[in-house]
Amino acid sequence: MSLRPLRLGTRASNLAVTQSTLVADALRALGAEVELVMIRTAGDQRAPDTAWGEGAFVGALEAALLEDRIDLAVHSAKDVPTTEDPRLRIAAFPPREDPRDALACRERGGSLATLPQGARVGTDSPRRTAFLLARRPDLRVHPLHGNVDTRLARLDAGDTDALILAVAGLNRLGRTDRIGEILDASVVPPAPGQGALAVQVRADDVVTGGWVGRLDDRASRATVEAERAFLRASGGGCRAPIGALARIEGDDLVLVGAAATEGSPAAAVNGASAPVAWGVERAPVADRIAAAGRLAARLQAELAVASAVETIAAPPVAMEATTR
Repeated sequence: MSLRPLRLGTRASNLAVTQSTLVADALRALGAEVELVMIRTAGDQRAPDTAWGEGAFVGALEAALLEDRIDLAVHSAKDVPTTEDPRLRIAAFPPREDPRDALACRERGGSLATLPQGARVGTDSPRRTAFLLARRPDLRVHPLHGNVDTRLARLDAGDTDALILAVAGLNRLGRTDRIGEILDASVVPPAPGQGALAVQVRADDVVTGGWVGRLDDRASRATVEAERAFLRASGGGCRAPIGALARIEGDDLVLVGAAATEGSPAAAVNGASAPVAWGVERAPVADRIAAAGRLAARLQAELAVASAVETIAAPPVAMEATTR
């Protein structure tokens, strides 16, 4: 046992507290004492109708760790910048939730196929925008910000016809009733690390690292690390129009990646589709980082050609939701 409770830093949003409580309860089940410490982040302080930047939800929690105000922090893995502070480390990726995106419609039960021509879809994600318009260029995608509850309220108020939200967040909040359709990852590829939690500690904190390390899930770590390596090698951050999903097959890891052109028409102008590139790489789990780099290099080369000739590639294989 530690001499004092482990101080777990969390944002104050409903989803962040829910996710942090999952980790706190798992640690308590192992015998640790844990207390939640609320930390306000740059993402929480932005104006309601502005997009968040890379690290907006992470920086304040990392600062609190480095200043010894907290002992561990729980992040959505997809929000963690690919360049990590060497004084910190991700001690655990607990078992991953469903990594896919979901379509929530104002008219309950709607799907991507049944959305009317020119329907409005609210999202501030360049990735979701680019791949959605590659499939349905008639849709009118517009920025719609806020936490899950805020966005659902705006959907019900008629501010938009549909939303794209992470399945994992809806599951954790008990809002699966709002899922009209789970979007296949070959239509809208997930953000690298989506659905996974990343539990961060100070690199030199042996006690906290020991507790948190017991929550680490091998398959979740391998797949998320491969996806993040693909994102890093592609030169993109968590706001880039890049998707990836890895899964374990025996001793191998299969990584499917997709990328759209940065600043492409599909990311900004409705009615136009972005050049996109898809690819797959299989390698032993131990070689996952190198495999991610190879896939990123290949797709960036293909994307440059696709952008020049204004063609749109199709997914090479179906992307599965499971990471195991």
